[in-house]
Amino acid sequence: MLRALTVSFAMLAVVAGPCAAQLAPRAVEVRNNDIHSKQPTPHSNSAAGSSSGEDSAAENELLEAANKSRELAGVSPLRMDESLREAAKAHALLGVAETHYLELPAAELDGVAHADLNAAIGSLIDNIKPVTLFMPFLGDIHLDHQLVFRSVMVAARPRALHYPPRLLAYETLSETNWSAPYLEPHFQPHLFIDIAETLERKIAAFQCFESQCRSFPDERSPEALRALAQLRGATVRRHAAEAFVVIREVI
Repeated sequence: MLRALTVSFAMLAVVAGPCAAQLAPRAVEVRNNDIHSKQPTPHSNSAAGSSSGEDSAAENELLEAANKSRELAGVSPLRMDESLREAAKAHALLGVAETHYLELPAAELDGVAHADLNAAIGSLIDNIKPVTLFMPFLGDIHLDHQLVFRSVMVAARPRALHYPPRLLAYETLSETNWSAPYLEPHFQPHLFIDIAETLERKIAAFQCFESQCRSFPDERSPEALRALAQLRGATVRRHAAEAFVVIREVI
């Protein structure tokens, strides 16, 4: 079975979810604290949110699975905070199969030894054996994104028989396009994936991250997310698309 791994350290990275679901039956997301969630039941595209009962069930499922893995690792249990609650809602909506939170500090990866970051991501790749890896773009203004990109490249090296044959870098509004043009790598996509059928679900999942949503014309708004999808789609004569830089493709 094909598997996809989305490596993300910013809240907005959840926008890559719908494409991960399209490219592989099982989508896996990696975030900053060690969490492994069970298979949730995806909601319909039209659902902008679920009932409070469904929300609580998703939150409890995510927290229970997280603390089981933390107990085995001898790590203190997590409490349901705002970011976990938002992630649980979004992941249930998208039908994300598994979520792994690493013991790494958000927005402070420059204080983590590069070897430790390489090892954390490498261990996960070895265990999951994904076919497709989605990762932040090297030219993002967010330093964590840059460091994660480099560690993924180290962890995904073709040094053994089994390694991820497909590496795709995604764009993140308010990060990818805010770096210094012509001084940093420029996002020039090579791959466009039609998401017309899943666009509404994607936007609904983004809206689950209430702490990250802003009012238009802020880039972290549902309107801006929709506009980018329509622009990328129109580039290849589709109603909506997500664009990626192909880092590696082995056929």
